[in-house]
Parts: sequence; C-alpha cells; structure tokens
Amino acid sequence: MADSTYTRRRRGPVTVVLRVLVIAYLFMLVIWPVSLVADRAFRPAGLAEGGFGPFLERLTEPGTVYAFNLTLTVAFWAVLINTVFGVGISLLLVRYRFWGRRTLSVLIDLPLSVSPVVVGLALVLAYSSARGWFGGFLESIGFAVIFSTPGLVMATAFVCLPLVIREIVPVLEEVGTDAEEAARSLGANGRQTFWRITLPAIKWALVYGVVLTAARALGEFGAVKIVSQGAEFNGETATLLVENRYSNFDEASAYAVALVLVLISIIALVVVTYLRPKEDRP
Repeated sequence: MADSTYTRRRRGPVTVVLRVLVIAYLFMLVIWPVSLVADRAFRPAGLAEGGFGPFLERLTEPGTVYAFNLTLTVAFWAVLINTVFGVGISLLLVRYRFWGRRTLSVLIDLPLSVSPVVVGLALVLAYSSARGWFGGFLESIGFAVIFSTPGLVMATAFVCLPLVIREIVPVLEEVGTDAEEAARSLGANGRQTFWRITLPAIKWALVYGVVLTAARALGEFGAVKIVSQGAEFNGETATLLVENRYSNFDEASAYAVALVLVLISIIALVVVTYLRPKEDRP
C-alpha cells in the first residue's frame, strides 16, 4: 500500500512539472549550446567551407594534430599520476587514523574550490626559472617545468586531483575491512590483499574516477593557459587552440576541435556507464 501511494505521488502533476523544468534547464544550459557547436563545426559561418570533408581537413592540419598529441600526452600522465596517488590517498584516509587526517581530506577538495587560473599562478611562483623557489635549480639540471610539458602535466593533475579519490573513498568505507582482515589471517601479505581483495572491490569506482579525470584533463584550460607558451607547435593544447583560433577569426577550426573534445567526453562517460555492473548503475 505504501509503495502504491509513493508511486502515485511520483506521477502527480508536481512531479511532471519538476521533470519538465529540469529537462528545459538541461536543454537550455547544455544540449542546445553543444548542438550549436556541432552545427557550426559542419556549417561554419562566413567564407569557410562546410561539410564533413572540410571538417576532417581542419582536424588533420599539422597544428591541430600537434595540439591533440600534446593534449593526449598531458592527459595520459595526469590520469596515471592521479590514479596511483588517488588509490594510495584513499586507502590512507579510510584505513588509517592519524593526526591531520581531516585537514588532508579538506586539502584534497581544494582544487574544486580554487580557480584553475590561481593554480597556474601558484605553479609559476613555485617552479618558474625567474622567480620560482625550485625553478632555477631544476632548470640548472636540465629540467624545465613552466612553459614545458611537465608544467602542463602538473597543472592538469592538480585540478583533477579529487576525482579519483572521491569516487573510491565511499566504496572503501562501504565494503569495510572484514575481507581484508580475513585474507591477512589466512597468510596473505599486503600486496596480495590489495590485488586480490581491495582492488576488485573498488574497480568500478576506480574506472569511473579515471574516466572523469580523463574527461576533465582533456578539457582543462585555465591552469594550462598560465603555465604554457600557448603558441602553435609550442605548448598549444587542444583547448588553447580553440581559444587561439577563435580569437584569430578561424572559427571553423575552433568549432571543429571543440566538437571533438565534447564527443570524447560524452563517449567516455557512455562507455563507462555501460561497462559498470547493472546493480551499480544509477
């Protein structure tokens, strides 16, 4: 009886109105603007030629290929770093009790509340060769950070830091330590316990966190803008290319690259949604 009452309430006029408002909100904020980008990618305004052929030609220009290669390189290393440290920090927060644990948990969320531009400026202050604390020493041994690929990786990894951790921590708290303690009581060491018990328990949270991190890394702009030269064939990532081409009135190329970035993110999220077990899907 309670279930039928709840079902009737869900199908009431208030629920219908709320659903319409939510759909309209998403349409105006996300679907419509993105569809306009897709439309302009194939039918650019002005003198630029439209169609699928010219769209592919814009994506295969040397400058565009360089930008995508650099973006994928930066995203790969940022995802790898955040995956390794994300799993480690998650285990540290959930499985151990120590002084400063809450402070560490708060600091992990800092990239979500601080502007990426501030992140870029902070990295410049710390690692630039002219004014940075460590930049001069690192450059003296042949390792430049700012205005080079390592700086792009650091900036991207920083802004993506919480994503893997915040996916894994709730799962670790939910599964508890019973299975791990049982494995240790049967003679398993720490490495065996992690690979055979802990990792299978968090695998889908880890996969989802990695996908979110990759999508965020591919689309990062603010922090990368500060620590990169941002010139063609010299530190220009895909997002910087969009900004540079649009500012230089090459809107057709800007829309084409922007559409590819959107499609990569959408495909990644759709794939991981269908890879997850049915009982874990929302």
